[in-house]
Amino acid sequence: MIGKCALAVSAALLLALPAWSATAPKLSLRSLAELPVVERYPYDEHADADKAVAAAFARARKSHKRVLIDLGGNWCGDCVVLANVMQLPEMKPFLAAHYEIVSVDVGRFDKNLQIPARFGIKKRLAGVPSLLIVEPDGKTLLDAGDVSALADARHMTPQGLADWLAKWAK
Repeated sequence: MIGKCALAVSAALLLALPAWSATAPKLSLRSLAELPVVERYPYDEHADADKAVAAAFARARKSHKRVLIDLGGNWCGDCVVLANVMQLPEMKPFLAAHYEIVSVDVGRFDKNLQIPARFGIKKRLAGVPSLLIVEPDGKTLLDAGDVSALADARHMTPQGLADWLAKWAK
């Protein structure tokens, strides 16, 4: 009887764990010094950000994936580091399986700020890259209070970046 109760409690605890977390792929890089640079300009400075974000949400409603909105600028070393980690052979399929991704150029914090404002971020971004992880409904920001966690990407490990991205994947 105690065994059945323990099993039931264990099952209940497992069901109570966040359903949105996934295990990050194990990256072969140990440091960012090993990171190949394949993406130097990850943000299209001439893109219509509103249209790109709307398209990402349209895809997300069909795919039932979360939307990852990457806010940054081509001048930002941390943004370029993150973009290249996201291009790694271990990361790219993982991200594609869990997110609809859209990159938005925010210039020098003077462009496309209506995008973060849409999710309640009306003050200046604390840094870039800033990532908004949003449910496909386009309303629920999951990483509120944590959007600038990767703004110091160049001082993180590749696995640390992968783990953070996986934390929000479902």
